[in-house]
Amino acid sequence: MLEGSLDCSNERMLPDVMPTLTGDRVTLRPFLDTDVALVQSVADDPLIPLITTVPASGTTEDAAAYIARQHDRIRSGSGYSFAIAENDHGQPVGQIGLWLANIDDGRASTGYWVSPQFRRRGLVRAALHLLSDWALSLGEVERLELYVEPWNEGSWRAAGACGFEREGLLRSWQRVGTERRDMFMYSRLPIA
Repeated sequence: MLEGSLDCSNERMLPDVMPTLTGDRVTLRPFLDTDVALVQSVADDPLIPLITTVPASGTTEDAAAYIARQHDRIRSGSGYSFAIAENDHGQPVGQIGLWLANIDDGRASTGYWVSPQFRRRGLVRAALHLLSDWALSLGEVERLELYVEPWNEGSWRAAGACGFEREGLLRSWQRVGTERRDMFMYSRLPIA
C-alpha cells in the first residue's frame, strides 16, 4: 500500500512527498524525531558510519541532525530515505534509501543498514523487496542498482532473493573509511 501524492505537473512522475510503503513484515516510512535511539544504536558499528552519513558520535544532537538530513533528501531531489519499521510492533530497525543521482539516465540505486540486534531475521530482505518493487513501478526507474562488498554474504543473499542479478566486481569502487574497497554490482530491471 502506498500513501502520498504524485507530482504530475511536469514530466517527472516521482512522488513529491515521502510515501509510506507497507509490506507483510515491514513498513518503510519517513524518519520520526523519536527514531533518534535507532540512529544512536549504530553509531559504534564498525561499518555503518563509514559508508553512510550516520554520525559516529552517538550524541542525541548528531542523531537528530541525521534525521533532519533524511527529510531533506526528497526536497533536494537526491532520493527517498526510509526508516524500516517492523510491522509487529512498529519499532524502527534500520534505514533503506532510493537514490536518484542518475535518474535522468533511468538509473537509481539503493542501499540500507539494519541495527545489529535486528539482523539475521529477514528484515533486510523484506525491506529491499518492498522498496525495489515500488521503485521499479515508477516510470523513471528503468534500472535499480545495488553495491555490496564481497565479504557481505547477508547482503548479497538478500539481493539475490529480491531479484537482483550480480553483474560483476567493481574494483576499488568505493572509499570506506580510509580504504578503497571492491564492490559487487547488482541490478534489477522492471519485469517486461
